[in-house]
Amino acid sequence: MRCRECGYYSPRWLGRCPGCGQWETFVAEAPGKPKSRKTSNDNPTSVPVPLNTIPVDEETRYPSGIAELDRVLGGGFVPGSVVLVGGDPGIGKSTLLLQSAHQIGCSSPVLYVSGEESGLQVRLRAERLGTLHPNLYLASETDIEVIEQHIKVLGPRVVIIDSIQTAFQSDLAAVPGSVGQVRECTLRLTRVAKTTGIPILLVGHVTKEGVLAGPRTLEHMVDTVLYLEGERHHSFRVLRGVKNRFGSTNEIGIFEMTAQGLVEVANPSRLFLSSGGEPVSGATVVSSLEGTRPLFVEIQALVSPTGFGNPRRMTAGVDYNRVVLMAAVLEKRVGLGLSNQDIYVNAVGGVKLMEPAVDLGIALALASGFRDVPLAPGAVVIGEVGLTGEVRPVRGINQRLREAAKLGFNRAVVPEANRADFAVAEMEINAVRTVAQALEHLADR
Repeated sequence: MRCRECGYYSPRWLGRCPGCGQWETFVAEAPGKPKSRKTSNDNPTSVPVPLNTIPVDEETRYPSGIAELDRVLGGGFVPGSVVLVGGDPGIGKSTLLLQSAHQIGCSSPVLYVSGEESGLQVRLRAERLGTLHPNLYLASETDIEVIEQHIKVLGPRVVIIDSIQTAFQSDLAAVPGSVGQVRECTLRLTRVAKTTGIPILLVGHVTKEGVLAGPRTLEHMVDTVLYLEGERHHSFRVLRGVKNRFGSTNEIGIFEMTAQGLVEVANPSRLFLSSGGEPVSGATVVSSLEGTRPLFVEIQALVSPTGFGNPRRMTAGVDYNRVVLMAAVLEKRVGLGLSNQDIYVNAVGGVKLMEPAVDLGIALALASGFRDVPLAPGAVVIGEVGLTGEVRPVRGINQRLREAAKLGFNRAVVPEANRADFAVAEMEINAVRTVAQALEHLADR
């Protein structure tokens, strides 16, 4: 028996996995055929060499043809790298990779291996997206040995496997998608990528909890793990890197789903800001720094007296625990009676914000919603809030302010501790030390 979450092996079934602590995750896995192993007396297949003597190719990355994807990857595909792309069903993983394959195929051959769709189905989708090209080769195959043979014969610039859960190794007595099959197939593809220098992209399924299906070792074996996120009722998609051996994991790429596929968004902040109109209570604009990109999002808060014994707390797009913490700080340090109020906080557009720099914006939105008084228009709020009510400094303050000035904001509320870093003169900057001072500066005049 083997755990399908972490790959822990047990000779008998267990209700709870000792490796990862999950319940009801053990599945039966038949042993594969024994393989001959080399003894220690055999000649080694590799010889250790000094690190500084390893040659470096001048072309260290392959551009994907999509700027937002290259941003998340750190500049493009590294030769011999293995990239795992996960996301909910229908979110656009295959669409994104097919569009990238078309861009790369304009100059070099690309092999697209589909284990879930027939050749006709992939062609129909490619025609709809306008991604047909003679250099884009398709193989509807699931046998890992046949896939390896196709890679050796074709010698493509990039290989796309859609998806890794459909691939299987014939000498392994386990169904496709099982822990053993996913692990062994990924290991073989990784070996092919490292020996040939061909980047390989793997599409991975996700579980109902939103994590990549298969053993946890799958994420450790690959070089890069990307998640394509988004809400079904919203047209935009966020490509987020959660692991990258060759770049930053803080970068995100923004796309919009259209009839022609995924389109890059030049100014993503426009998606997450309101269309204008009269100022309303409970609304503030915050700046979240995702890698090197400042993202401006409107935070909306609705505060109303509860009709039940326990007030409700609901959030969408922001961390629930941070909202509860901000409500406690406002009640203790500012004197707002929020203990008997229902609180609903939403990030416009469905984007997910996790950076602490949005704390001050959440706090001011809650205070504005509770008092039913709009805050001053044209202002952006930046700052982390501590339990004592102080506003703590954040990173990249000048980068955020310069982008805010380009978007037309004329006022900013920032931490006092960042005063030495200010270098933007196009807008009024209010430096504050506490949440109470921030409320005074943003009172609608």
